[in-house]
Amino acid sequence: MKFRLKKLSEQVVVITGATSGIGLTTARRAAQRGAKLVLVARNEDALKQLNFELSKKGNEVIHVVADVGIDEDVRRAAQAAIERFGGFDTWINNAGVSIFGRTEDVSLQDQRRLFQTNFWGVVHGSLVAVEHLKKNGGAIINLGSEVSDRAVPLQGMYSASKHAVKGFTDSLRLELEEEGAPVAVTLIKPAAIDTMFVEHAKNYMDVEPRLSPPIYAPEVAADAILYAAENFKRDIFVGGAARLVASTAHHAPRVMDSLMKRFMFSQQRTRRPARDRSQNSLHSPSADLQERQGYDGHVFESSLYTQAAIHPKTVMTLLLTGLAFAVWWNLRERQEAVSLNNDPVPRPALDITF
Repeated sequence: MKFRLKKLSEQVVVITGATSGIGLTTARRAAQRGAKLVLVARNEDALKQLNFELSKKGNEVIHVVADVGIDEDVRRAAQAAIERFGGFDTWINNAGVSIFGRTEDVSLQDQRRLFQTNFWGVVHGSLVAVEHLKKNGGAIINLGSEVSDRAVPLQGMYSASKHAVKGFTDSLRLELEEEGAPVAVTLIKPAAIDTMFVEHAKNYMDVEPRLSPPIYAPEVAADAILYAAENFKRDIFVGGAARLVASTAHHAPRVMDSLMKRFMFSQQRTRRPARDRSQNSLHSPSADLQERQGYDGHVFESSLYTQAAIHPKTVMTLLLTGLAFAVWWNLRERQEAVSLNNDPVPRPALDITF
């Protein structure tokens, strides 16, 4: 099914979780490309700062303080977009948080709170967006994860929530396509990203947690999201590692189990003692306005796999051009070799003086 999605410069874009990490990077990059923005997050001070930052550069921006886990808050954000801009074209469900620790150690209260944000936040945002976009057309972009396809230990509830997001998103897409609704629904599945993810997570372990490499820059995810705002893609893996994990989990699940048991426990644990468990963003917002935490290892600033996935025609053109050049060069070399073999008089060496 073909969808008519506007250029980003002509769009009104709603972004939840807009004051940190991928959401913040996406907001700034969308503003650079001329989109009107509706910024949604729990932290009012951070929203005001971001609103001021972008408005000072000439962007049209409004912000709404909202908890995506509360349906009424999400509906208020949609209404604010309608009142200010007459509606919206793309709704990005980005807000999310994690918990590190063995599942049996995590309180049910915290497990439910995580699902309230990660899953029900996506449900609330998607259903509100559908009501508007079915009439006007547009895109819903939901943030899943590589763990939407393969759960990891020590982040059991986070993995479960992202599995749920995938199931909901795939089902919603099918229902909308069956009725011919002009709504593109995309699932973004990032690998580990250098954001404030670890800083915001609640930690039940006795040491500080960390992300398992490889780690990608938030700009890689933001660019994939904004591509989906203009071009329909069913799903987009952010980082080749995400695709590799999903493929291995599908084709060789027991192999992946063995790898996870051997590496994923140690790779998610540092040697630093755990900080106060109350320092997290599970139940209340953080005060930061940061895109990155600053991973102390290598961070991939781009992903050839993701670029190939979202620009297959361009990549194919480059490959064909490279192949044509290689064939031409090979023929040229052969012709020169034949010419030299048939020349009875040795050619003088080229003498160049300066």
